[in-house]
Amino acid sequence: MDLVHPLDGLDAHPWRSFTHAYGSAEDVPDLLRALTGTDTDAADEALSELYGCVLHQGTVYAASAEAVPFLARIAAAGHRSADVLVLLGGMAESEDEHGVTPGALRASVARQLPLLLPLLAAAEPDIRRTAAWAISHTRVTGIGLSPLRARWEAEDEPTARAAVLGGIARLDPRAGVAAAATALDPSQADEVRMAAVFAHLDADAPWTEALHTTMLSLLPAELLYSDLDPERAEPLAAVVEALLERGREPEREAAFALVDAALRDGRAEVRAEGLWAADRACMLSRSAPSRLVPSLRAAAVDEKSVVDIASLLGRLGSVAAPAADVLAPLAGRNPRENDDHADRALAALVLVAPAQALPLLAAGLGHRPRALGAITGLRKPAGPALPFDKGLLDAVRDLLSRPESLTGNEPWQLTDLLAGWGADAAPALPELCAALPHHPSQAALAIASVAEACAPPDRTRAVTCLRAASEQGVLHAAKALYTLVGEPAPLLSCLDRALGSGGRDVDWEAGILGALGPLGAALAPVLREALSDSDSTTTPALDTDTALAEALWRITGDADEAVAVLDSVLARAEHGSWSRWSVVRAARAAALLGPAGRPLAARLEAVLDDPVQAPAAVVALTAVADPASLDRTALAEAALRSAEQDADPTGACDALEALGSTALTTDHLRRLAELADGDARVVRSGVEDRIIHEDEALRTRARALMTTFTAAEAP
Repeated sequence: MDLVHPLDGLDAHPWRSFTHAYGSAEDVPDLLRALTGTDTDAADEALSELYGCVLHQGTVYAASAEAVPFLARIAAAGHRSADVLVLLGGMAESEDEHGVTPGALRASVARQLPLLLPLLAAAEPDIRRTAAWAISHTRVTGIGLSPLRARWEAEDEPTARAAVLGGIARLDPRAGVAAAATALDPSQADEVRMAAVFAHLDADAPWTEALHTTMLSLLPAELLYSDLDPERAEPLAAVVEALLERGREPEREAAFALVDAALRDGRAEVRAEGLWAADRACMLSRSAPSRLVPSLRAAAVDEKSVVDIASLLGRLGSVAAPAADVLAPLAGRNPRENDDHADRALAALVLVAPAQALPLLAAGLGHRPRALGAITGLRKPAGPALPFDKGLLDAVRDLLSRPESLTGNEPWQLTDLLAGWGADAAPALPELCAALPHHPSQAALAIASVAEACAPPDRTRAVTCLRAASEQGVLHAAKALYTLVGEPAPLLSCLDRALGSGGRDVDWEAGILGALGPLGAALAPVLREALSDSDSTTTPALDTDTALAEALWRITGDADEAVAVLDSVLARAEHGSWSRWSVVRAARAAALLGPAGRPLAARLEAVLDDPVQAPAAVVALTAVADPASLDRTALAEAALRSAEQDADPTGACDALEALGSTALTTDHLRRLAELADGDARVVRSGVEDRIIHEDEALRTRARALMTTFTAAEAP
């Protein structure tokens, strides 16, 4: 093959017949030409465009496979060889294949190995490095392993040598361990020793004292990561994760020992890496928090380190109470001034030791936005409300007395705090009533929550305030008034106006109306008018129709009407990848219909293979389907898979509870016990600040189910 002309045949290729991330691949020839040209800027832009279209965020396409032979010839001819090798390796590595046979891209790159293997001997170390990486991602051991072994014996440039070792380990883990055994020696370059540690981990080889010592000797290891392996950008954290993923007690203790040593190191940069690894460990292992809190406490040697560990301690909550004493001094500093470091420490302290923190928050309220946010909204502690604090109540009242000056999230945060205290916050009712015109939704909810259990005079004051606002058309006030005294007329009037205006909150408004039941029957025509076009497949339209169907069912009792709307929602959402949670919401609404929702059973059964949708579908099927038609064991399997894949763990528990103990096999009970008491966290995705709390809540729920099911099984 004449590599002087790597683009021979380019224009004769039927590029219009193939697609990439942005449609037709007719632009690919110009990009490949620019890549081989002398204009550096144009070549850079072409490379970026190729990443965007043939390897778009890790996804490959039919056009990707068609581009591979040309790219391989371009690399072999010396045009941007290292860059092109990374592109080829990324395509071989991808398992996110769109519109192509699984494995097609890897096979396409593998067919170019005769062109790529000689690049292992290129003069430039970066080409040798990227060639080793790309070749190993073809997974063709028979052709690729021997040249990599030969390169291992000859290579002396550290980053290229590390990449060659990584490539050997990728093609043959045992061969990788054999090569890595000699690479742990301190005489080897640090990059190579780091690669040797990963080679042992990737082969699931035993973790030894030599590996432990080597890893600690490489700290700080931040600069030893390869840009070809971004998932290991934090090497210590990556090692800890790999050990924890083995799921065995010895490796778990080995991981914690590494983190402990790093957190207690005298070098700040090593302690920083220890904190990253501790964070990763706590997000993966349920036993990590209690095991590592003493080490985290020991790492708090100065103000910067206290600030650095504060966020993690806050996410750990009360488990981190032994470290409260390192947070408190900084948390209480300069209460009448804006002080970001003090605010960060206090934000952690209110989650770790709220009783200790609330007086400090009271002293600095108005200057501690992070701390206020930590005890309200998404980060508020799970379980019982925060302990009541008279000083904090007084501070909140002072801020609420100037409602027009509240900014950002302050109205939500202050009123949420008062609502959580209930009757204890009754002295703040005058301020809440004064804030109602300025912040109606927030203040109305708090007024109802506070006044519900108050003495008659306070309750009367709240009702008078809410009634006056209701008469002025404030929907939130009318809702709160109905909650307190059951007056539906103001609420119906406000809902009629709101629903008729066709605003954005139709689903929320429909939910309020539905809660009224038959009292809302007069507004049923307004709900029907709000139903979307039957062809609309947008998420807002689907979710609004579901809310309207549920509301119509609750106020009219007409199951046929609700079934027709929900059937339409499920049909429209059937093929939309963005509609999965809309199906979940529709399934939850269907469950309310009971046997009257039986016509929806086939739609619900059709989504059982989707782990996101399965739990809600299971709950709905247990409510609507003919009991004799259900394979309850198969439904339990679908629910457990959803939990184990972190798709909808909470919904999975609802599904298992609906099915009951008789649906679960012995293996199902074993897996449920693992959800309850296994060390690996089940919840690993979502809002970072909530993952640990949500996993612990799942653990509690799974344990309760185990107790119930075990009791049911007992004679």
